[in-house]
Amino acid sequence: MEYTYQYPRPAVTADCVVMTKEEKPKVLLIERGFEPFKGCWAFPGGFMNMDETTEQCAIRELEEETGLKVSKMQQIGAYSKVDRDPRGRTITVAYLAIVDTPIVVIGQDDAAKAQWFPIDALPPLAFDHNDIMDDAIKLYQER
Repeated sequence: MEYTYQYPRPAVTADCVVMTKEEKPKVLLIERGFEPFKGCWAFPGGFMNMDETTEQCAIRELEEETGLKVSKMQQIGAYSKVDRDPRGRTITVAYLAIVDTPIVVIGQDDAAKAQWFPIDALPPLAFDHNDIMDDAIKLYQER
């Protein structure tokens, strides 16, 4: 028997903030290849599949969009501002992955480009990724 929910359900996404351990850390961003925010920079991420956790989603999306494989991440937090995604009600769970130095990446899937940026010289970010970046830096500094 199928169950119909009385209340609408939001979409769930996961985003992955990858930072380096260098004296002047860098962060990995992708240039969005499609709307919304086509041409803007964002964290690798996307919609969660029904058969995966948000962490598995973040790991999968990171590899699909940049070619970078990681196995260990730490949750930064959940972001649920009502208007954070113009496509509709979307909640994201963001994760932090740390690598020693920048690894060769290439924009793939729906990412036009993938590139490392110094954390003190970031381009304008799509969605609410500035909020996520602020929290990621705090978590990074606590480690």
